[in-house]
Amino acid sequence: MDPGDPACDPASDPATRDPTGDPTAQSVPTGQDPLLFLQSLQMLWSTRELRQLREEAWRGFAALDDPLTSLLDMLDGSQGWRGRGPSLEAWVACELKRWLQTRPRPRPAQGSPGLKQLQARAVRVLAESPPSLVEPLVSIFQLQDADRSPLLAHIHRLHQEGRFKEAVVLGTKLQLQPDLDFETMSAPLLLQDKVHLVERYVDSLPDLQQRLLALLDSWCQPGFDIRVVARWYPQVTSVRLERLSPRELSRQVLRLLERYGLDPALCPNMITQQHLAALRYLCHKRLVERSLSQESWAEHVQGLVGQNQWLQEQLLQLLTAHNDAAVVARCVLDLSLPTEQLPATVATELNRLRLQEGTTEAPFEDREDDHYQLPIAREDIYFLASWEALSRHQEELLQPGQVVGVDLEWRPSFCAGGRPRASLMQVAVEGRVFLLDLPKLLSPAGGPAPRAFSRLVSRLLSEPSVTKLGYGMAGDLRSLGASYPALAHAEKQLRGSLDLLQVHKQMRVVDMPAPGVDGARGPRGLSLLVQQVLGKPLDKTQQLSNWDRRPLGEGQLVYAATDAYCLLEVYWALCREPARFHLSGDLARSLRLGRSDRSRMQEPPRLQKALASPRQVPAEGVAIPEVRARAFRVVCDSMLQGLARSLRCLGVDVLVLGAGEDHRRAAEVARQEGRVILTSGLPYQKLRAQVGAGRCLSVDCSLRARQQAKAVLRHFNVRVTPADIFSRCQACNCDQYLKVSKDMMKQLVWLGSHPEGPSSTVFRPPSALIGRSCAQNMFPKDL
Repeated sequence: MDPGDPACDPASDPATRDPTGDPTAQSVPTGQDPLLFLQSLQMLWSTRELRQLREEAWRGFAALDDPLTSLLDMLDGSQGWRGRGPSLEAWVACELKRWLQTRPRPRPAQGSPGLKQLQARAVRVLAESPPSLVEPLVSIFQLQDADRSPLLAHIHRLHQEGRFKEAVVLGTKLQLQPDLDFETMSAPLLLQDKVHLVERYVDSLPDLQQRLLALLDSWCQPGFDIRVVARWYPQVTSVRLERLSPRELSRQVLRLLERYGLDPALCPNMITQQHLAALRYLCHKRLVERSLSQESWAEHVQGLVGQNQWLQEQLLQLLTAHNDAAVVARCVLDLSLPTEQLPATVATELNRLRLQEGTTEAPFEDREDDHYQLPIAREDIYFLASWEALSRHQEELLQPGQVVGVDLEWRPSFCAGGRPRASLMQVAVEGRVFLLDLPKLLSPAGGPAPRAFSRLVSRLLSEPSVTKLGYGMAGDLRSLGASYPALAHAEKQLRGSLDLLQVHKQMRVVDMPAPGVDGARGPRGLSLLVQQVLGKPLDKTQQLSNWDRRPLGEGQLVYAATDAYCLLEVYWALCREPARFHLSGDLARSLRLGRSDRSRMQEPPRLQKALASPRQVPAEGVAIPEVRARAFRVVCDSMLQGLARSLRCLGVDVLVLGAGEDHRRAAEVARQEGRVILTSGLPYQKLRAQVGAGRCLSVDCSLRARQQAKAVLRHFNVRVTPADIFSRCQACNCDQYLKVSKDMMKQLVWLGSHPEGPSSTVFRPPSALIGRSCAQNMFPKDL
């Protein structure tokens, strides 16, 4: 048995008794010869009689005068453990470690001559040991407390031989990190993208954690060539250069900063790389997409660049790559960037702008006629920054039976750290929009006014008679709760809501892009929905503006009000003409039916029934008989593997077409075995004509597998009971299981991953017991 088998580790097995079942063990003669004892186990090892092998080993350990010395005698007197692969000697060492932990015996005192002598012998064995022997030797002989000199010499030798992983693992187990050079030990592993080993090496060592971050940050320095480091370690043959770019390294540094809870200021080069990435993004938004105002762009860029000369040079390169000299000149002037290396055309335009009085916004700003316009007057937008002002509008906000649009804004963040707190909450009712200044209304925390405001928000969200509209509402409410502890339960309090993002995913509009299509300049998200329903997209030039600034600019106020009010107009348009957008059923009626169900925040009430496009939706008023999960049988398209696994977890009998298998095969199986077809896309139209009514369903591929499964169960009125959960194998669809002991399961897992074991006699377990996909594994006959 492989000494790396989890069964050798007492932490992985709660059993702490003699494997024979006798807590006191059998009475055996003492003074047994270690080599004879090893030979007596060899036959059982070769036949893999694992239970009997363990029983004999534990009886043998009890018969040894000195188990520790005997183990070293066994290792000195045999050669099997020096090769590659599993060995009896390594297995015996693992079992002895386990036996010693379950049978406390007197051991040589720490620092005693006897223990030092044993440790010296163990270190000599360790120097020739494969990795599988390291753990038991370190544990049995307490080598972390042994003389460090020979251990350090051995680790240095491993490193010089290019066995970097073994050197780091051994140094970690022996707790020798303070005596080893950190960069020398970790750099080769980082070059091979084995960061997880270095993370274990520095675990619980704050000083080394900071040194790891400092090393990675030094590799993020502008102009740094990682190939120079690679040349220092010629024995590293598999350098992962693609994983060592400044962008990838910055991500690793960010992750480690969060894991260790350290200040990002410790990594200035990472911050510089983040700022460069943010500059690229902002230049794309301003110069290519034209979806960011010049004012907001200049404010963000100035904060990112500051006085950093290298970032100023990078920004100039990004700007001069754009062909519009007037726009580039405007950006250079607004940011007071160095002008020495500007192209002649840009320099000329810059001089013209300097001479011109009353400079204006960049020339390509979109006209108002190109975007959706807020249909209410400016005086109907209320910016409320105090509880006294807000309290005058309570009744208007909580009026029963009305529909409100809800949105949030926060300052965009381009640096390390979490998402910034929400700055503004917009609530739109018919004819008016209320902009709520969250930092003002919720401070000081715990005061009477903030408590009153929190109660008002909770009442609004939890009132089922007020329909709340949003777009990605779940994420907005999570951000609201994370920003302000007084509103931490906002997401859980929501009742009577409709997330138009979910409706958008199910819409089908002729000659219009589907949600999520990422064109170069095309609208996306809510802007795309507004364009598809109301005819014009939203003007998003204020989206990335500074929402923490007070007072907010006029453009910001109008943008914030528009983002919330457009939800109402989209909703009204969908209710008036659901057929135009292929939304069957009465949208308003479906909302009234499901307002009491809070869990529909991410999936609108009866969404699959009332809002799905006309794809085998049951007729109104027709009651669908309830079906037990284990009696429900389906055949899935090969593209719906995730849905198939989710349904199998719930006890549904699911067959899946093989890759490349003709879709018509699904119709054949459905007719022969009485199954329902689950498909998507073009095959649906062909398949539904080949089976009976209601026997084919088109699945929305924009949903996650679990959401798809919920929609299918709801559509066919399938009832799932606790007994159905995990009653069927996800991989092979089999519903028959064989109950085995924990030890047997561990043996099967180990043998399944080591088919090259000593026994050549194999068998194939019945598929009815362990599943069809598992039947390809091979196990020893004796099992």
